[in-house]
Amino acid sequence: MLKKFASVRFTLSILLFLSILFAGYSIYYKVRYWGFNFVPKQNADVWTVEAHISFEPNGDPIKVSLTTPAKSDEFKILEENIIASGYTVKKDENTSRLLLTAPKLKKTQDIYYRVMLFDNIDSRGKTKAPKPNAPKKPIFEEQRMAVSKQIIDMAKKENGDDVAQIIRFLNKVPLEPIVQSYLPMQKTPRDMVETISDLLAIKGIPSRMVRGFKLEENKKSLAPDLMIEAYMDNVWKTYNIETGDKGLPENFVVFQRGGDALIDVEGGNNSTIRFSVLKSIASSMSLANKRAKLADNKSWYDYSIYNLPLAEQNTLKWLSIFPLAILIIVLMRNVVGLQTMGTFTPMLLAMALVKTGFWSGLLCFALIVGVGLAIRFWLSRLNLLMVPRISSVVIIVIIMMQFLTVIGYQFKYDVALSAVFFPIIIMAWIIERASITWEEDGAVNAGKEIVNSLFVAVITYFIISSEYIRHIMFAFEELNLVILFIVMLLGTYTGYRLLELKRFKPLVKE
Repeated sequence: MLKKFASVRFTLSILLFLSILFAGYSIYYKVRYWGFNFVPKQNADVWTVEAHISFEPNGDPIKVSLTTPAKSDEFKILEENIIASGYTVKKDENTSRLLLTAPKLKKTQDIYYRVMLFDNIDSRGKTKAPKPNAPKKPIFEEQRMAVSKQIIDMAKKENGDDVAQIIRFLNKVPLEPIVQSYLPMQKTPRDMVETISDLLAIKGIPSRMVRGFKLEENKKSLAPDLMIEAYMDNVWKTYNIETGDKGLPENFVVFQRGGDALIDVEGGNNSTIRFSVLKSIASSMSLANKRAKLADNKSWYDYSIYNLPLAEQNTLKWLSIFPLAILIIVLMRNVVGLQTMGTFTPMLLAMALVKTGFWSGLLCFALIVGVGLAIRFWLSRLNLLMVPRISSVVIIVIIMMQFLTVIGYQFKYDVALSAVFFPIIIMAWIIERASITWEEDGAVNAGKEIVNSLFVAVITYFIISSEYIRHIMFAFEELNLVILFIVMLLGTYTGYRLLELKRFKPLVKE
């Protein structure tokens, strides 16, 4: 029998270990791919970038090509749509360009493209890619080529890698005379990118232009911001063309990589494109479905409780905290040794305290139990049978709750209103159990059981009323599997309870 008992404990220990591994991996997966957090009500920024294209038709069929953000590790696309009345819209998934076509039109055209982005991440030069072909060296006159090589040599005195050195040398204040004669008189950001690309090509370093936006609320701009990417150490690294700093700025979204035009318009004149940015807030849990689908087409999310309607989710959120409350009661009864009125009465009382409020709930509990016990002793003198006696107590408890509720409503007293949240049958059963214990074991033991039940209920209340704990138990419900095997292992414990150690202490001394 002892060997069988030991084997059961060993088996449960193995199952507990496996459940911990499973819960650990599941929690990692939810945090990594679904975006779950350990903090409740965690919000995520959602950015809406809108492009407004306008032009004058010239009488020919219209064809508009617009670059849109491609799938990237730097951000996720929540939603994108386009408002273009009278146009046929197609998207090339390979180039991530929108193609809009329409017959001959006369009025000024306004096209709106909107994309909602979230989970923006600075890549910091982590975008691994196959090594591109060697860049074609620019075709310069002999004198300009000599000046280019001289600039490259002089830039080696600056800080940073090869790319950062060239950028910082070209932006040095005051400008070196050789740089003043090398750059255009009215240099634009695009001129800077092209100049840097030419110098890098001479060094044999592949590079490309990057267009994007700094996500700032209510930002409006006629043109995107320009940066440059260079292929260094087997990855594409992004550089600021003014400072040479490496990495994308915070909340910077790349719209396009390469030198293709951001927008091409055929059949129209005076085309312009304006961008605006708007920030909004969304719950991380509300974005979990989108994150899960982006991570895996056949996601676990579709078969999880988080895909249920909100009403069902709210119900399961409370159920998910019950195993933790049960674990507390098992510890208090089997390890500490507290005797309570029933096994799960403290848990039900704790749930009632959550609904009523702590102090108002305690006051109502004391009032109902006190008055109920007094009436129960009066009923005991009538020598009623057990079932009618308990039924009478239930009816009296209902009448008391009705009375307290009416009094609370009339006097705007929340304590009395809290009475309706206490389980009627449980209150009646507590009164009946306390009175029987009083008769058989005395008032002291009955009082101890009531106090112990209330003490365990209070401890359970402070745990289950924590919004953080409720969130964790609902978001990572696989923890309940771990709690299950802990409770089963506690069921194999046959040693002394903590209170029994004090009780048998005199025997140990002898």
